Amino acid sequence: MRIDIISAVPKLFDGFLNESIIHKAQQKGVAELNVIDLRDFSEGNYKQIDDAPYGGGAGMVLMPGPLAKAIEQLQSQVTYDEIIFFVPEGNNLDQAEINKYSQMHNLLIVCGHYKGIDQRIVDQYATQLISIGDFVVTGGEIPAALFCDAVVRVIPGAIGNEVSALEDSFQDHLLSPPVYTRPPVFQGREVPDILLSGNHQKIQDWKLKEAQKKTEKYRPDMLKP
Repeated sequence: MRIDIISAVPKLFDGFLNESIIHKAQQKGVAELNVIDLRDFSEGNYKQIDDAPYGGGAGMVLMPGPLAKAIEQLQSQVTYDEIIFFVPEGNNLDQAEINKYSQMHNLLIVCGHYKGIDQRIVDQYATQLISIGDFVVTGGEIPAALFCDAVVRVIPGAIGNEVSALEDSFQDHLLSPPVYTRPPVFQGREVPDILLSGNHQKIQDWKLKEAQKKTEKYRPDMLKP
């Protein structure tokens, strides 16, 4: 999978791209992530990419010119399955959507920043509008990183134990069961005996029951009628 990301502040991705699962997935050739500096497509000595909004108001707006040049240059090289913008009016992102995106080949993410993106760019180029929740962050870089991490980790070969990703919360409309590791007793609290029994069928039954109990307690909205 190839994911291209257009950003006004590309350095925000430095640590993200060079650590953990994302880094390993790129080393394995499972995923290719490219961050494109929006200022490379601006004109003038100051490489301006934003300007004051028409109609007044606080904040600055990403100008349409540099964004259009960046998107169209990339489109001339790659056929994208989706061009994604993270915006408040977008569809809520969930695990089912993540699984769908993980099966695609080429994705382009356009990160907003400052007050937002000139609406004409969204109208012209966006094929998917996504929201990660009813709150505001500084720019699209954080949602983009979150999205990429969620998508890449479920691509076969991205993590050492592929079954692990399939056992995550939300994959089967349940929260994942509680997990434990050594020591068997910590501060007087013991690991449930069943997990030490070696009986794999009983362990799986326990995990399912605990997942159901946890979901019913914390996220009853996830339980299908």
